[in-house]
Amino acid sequence: MAEAALRARLPAMGGIPYYAESGFLLSYGASSVAWSQRSAYFVDRILRGTRPADLPVEQPSKIDLAINLATAKALGLTISPSMRARADQLIE
Repeated sequence: MAEAALRARLPAMGGIPYYAESGFLLSYGASSVAWSQRSAYFVDRILRGTRPADLPVEQPSKIDLAINLATAKALGLTISPSMRARADQLIE
């Protein structure tokens, strides 16, 4: 998908850092690390006997932004210094 978007000169966005690493312009979504840790917590609770229906629904508390600078350059886009400063990951 990243190659098709780049050929069409379209910026593409995904929800996890893998997308930016694979060539999308950026990714913005729940932190994979934080999500994995919370998943382990819920698995532990279920294995200890808590019914899944009794567990709370949670929203992500950590959101990651990854920007692929090589894709931005290929698309002729300039990423502002403030946007670069906000990014959790810059991919060259």
